[in-house]
Amino acid sequence: MKMNNLIRKLTIVAIVATLGISLVACGGTTQNKSSETKKVASTLDKDELVIGLDDTFVPMGFKDESGKLVGFDVELAEAVAKKLNKKIKFQAIDWSMKETELNNGNIDLIWNGYSISDERKEKVEFSKPYLNNTQVIVTLADSNIKSKSDLAGKKVGAQNESTAVDAVAADGNIMKSFDGGKIVTFADNNDALMDLEAKRLDAIVVDEILARYYMKARGTEKYKILDENFGKEQYGVGIRKGDTKFVEAFNKALDEVIADKTAGEISKKWFEEDILVK
Repeated sequence: MKMNNLIRKLTIVAIVATLGISLVACGGTTQNKSSETKKVASTLDKDELVIGLDDTFVPMGFKDESGKLVGFDVELAEAVAKKLNKKIKFQAIDWSMKETELNNGNIDLIWNGYSISDERKEKVEFSKPYLNNTQVIVTLADSNIKSKSDLAGKKVGAQNESTAVDAVAADGNIMKSFDGGKIVTFADNNDALMDLEAKRLDAIVVDEILARYYMKARGTEKYKILDENFGKEQYGVGIRKGDTKFVEAFNKALDEVIADKTAGEISKKWFEEDILVK
């Protein structure tokens, strides 16, 4: 009898243990499914969109003398958000961490003169392009630098984690010819331009849109843009990877603000002409 009782108890323990393992496994599957659902949920379902930007990037998104956030991208974002029937919140971010901020869910969009590149396409979804841009070489007006070859032995700067750095790195071995064999990087373009003015740099590589706006504000006679450049590119808006539902809705809203001339008027305000990609 004792042996039979022992066998019965062991059988019950085995059944309970088996059930426990099954429940844990089911719970894990449910949790994974819940996590997976959260991961693929579309930004389109949100009432408020958090837009990440470098708030020193003139004229796309920057703080004016009163501390108010202004710029072409800021106004275009407000117009598109209105079409989407969404509220928006702008959030200054470390530009070198932009894709991480997006994919971790801390922001919903990267919208601030964000250049489309193959490398970035692996990390984010892009909207349709809305502006053309060129990575130009800027020097002081009295500089003897006239071409890319003249950059040999010179200190050249650019914003960290920008397509300016990527474009220079992709242009043969030119970076190896720079002073120190590398490009000097900065947290933002404003710091790079200030170092150029102070003659701590000989040249910078920067978005043409920013360069021309900055030069106009500071005095075009102080600078020159070389005829040679590091390539053309286009701006787009970064959207979380896999969220094709929102990409489609976003592009439709962007097309609408271009078609009804709202975007064109914003462009004329900031660039004195409509330069949007149609």
